[in-house]
Amino acid sequence: MSDTFADALLAWYDRHGRRDLPWQHPRTPYRVWLSEIMLQQTQVRTVIPYFERFVAALPDLAALAAAGEDRVLALWSGLGYYSRARNLHRTAQLCIEHHGGELPRDVDALAALPGIGRSTAAAILAQALGARHAILDGNVKRVLARWHGVSGWPGSTATQRILWTHADEHTPATRVADYTQAIMDLGATVCTRSRPRCADCPVADGCVARRDHLTAVLPQPKPPRDVPTRRTTMLVVRDADGRVLLERRPPTGVWARLWSLPEVDDAGDAAARLLERHGVSAPTSRALAPFVHTFSHYRLDVTPLLFDDARATRVADADARWHAASDYDALGLPAPVRKLLMQLEESR
Repeated sequence: MSDTFADALLAWYDRHGRRDLPWQHPRTPYRVWLSEIMLQQTQVRTVIPYFERFVAALPDLAALAAAGEDRVLALWSGLGYYSRARNLHRTAQLCIEHHGGELPRDVDALAALPGIGRSTAAAILAQALGARHAILDGNVKRVLARWHGVSGWPGSTATQRILWTHADEHTPATRVADYTQAIMDLGATVCTRSRPRCADCPVADGCVARRDHLTAVLPQPKPPRDVPTRRTTMLVVRDADGRVLLERRPPTGVWARLWSLPEVDDAGDAAARLLERHGVSAPTSRALAPFVHTFSHYRLDVTPLLFDDARATRVADADARWHAASDYDALGLPAPVRKLLMQLEESR
């Protein structure tokens, strides 16, 4: 059964698979690792320009390890899920310190590094080195859950255990790199979450979900939960030269270590808080158009408040600085903050 599945998938890949992705040429451990981390929670078409920009600036693991945090976050800015970038940076440094300047070739040692884990480690070694390791990313979970008729949410421990068994059964001993890309491609382009193209699937004849009309049911979704709403007021504080006051966010939590706008819970306290925290005073303020930014686990309602012609007797905090618009490209800025600042700059 597994040979038939893998053979059909590889034959399909030879005709229809994606073989011109930038991380495939050359397919080095560093490039595959970077692509796999970027592709977590992000689609290929979005990742490609970020990947190309990143490797142009930091072409290998040593360059990434030596780069400053702001440089890494600036290159990542806009991709979201910024813990991925911080984990990349830390992993590169650990490889320099403990693994001879290379990613480990042992799957357990590789999986133990920040932000990698079992499936990503397997994908790196399978694609870059041709080592036989099964993977189980979101696309593969969907393909296998449908093909084998596996019920249950794929994120649950019990369901994942079943899917890992099937993933290993189907992984061939040869052409592992091609097979790994093939099953990811199948999930991304044919066995899609909604409206899968079963007529174009090379393994459709053996698919339980297709046979039993369960493609809209499998894989079963994550049990729903309420998404809370949080509210904040972001302070856009500009001095007479048009520079904006930015604060580096704390090392943990949302947008950790990125540069962002000062925030207050109560707009009425904004002027007092600026004076208290940074010795900044501004004669007037005006509210800007509110906006919403949605995270995976909550919704953030933002009201921006603009202070112009601000004066500062001090900005003593090392994690607070005035920045001109020309600085933005070199900073790790949350996407909605970057968008807001660029819109303000264009309207001046």
